[in-house]
Amino acid sequence: MNIPPAYVLTLSGILFALGVVGVLIRRNAIVIFMSIELMLNSANLALIASARMLAPAQEALRGHVFVFFVIAVAAAEVAVGLALIVAIFRSKESIDVDEVSSLRG
Repeated sequence: MNIPPAYVLTLSGILFALGVVGVLIRRNAIVIFMSIELMLNSANLALIASARMLAPAQEALRGHVFVFFVIAVAAAEVAVGLALIVAIFRSKESIDVDEVSSLRG
């Protein structure tokens, strides 16, 4: 069963837009973090769809290699981001972005 690439790219765009809305509207640091991860995963979906659509069968692996690179970067981002959120929670006892926006220690 082949799904047309236009449908996959449309789904990717919708997921990216939902991630942007989550980053702009929500004030909880964890929800913002999850929205950023949603945006990264939508980019992965777009890379896979583009690789399947634009490249011949032998060269379709280039898109997959980009996806593995983005997954590795996302894993590093998860480690650093969650460590920062835990550190902010320990110092301010809140993860609300509006409450911890001051630069004073």
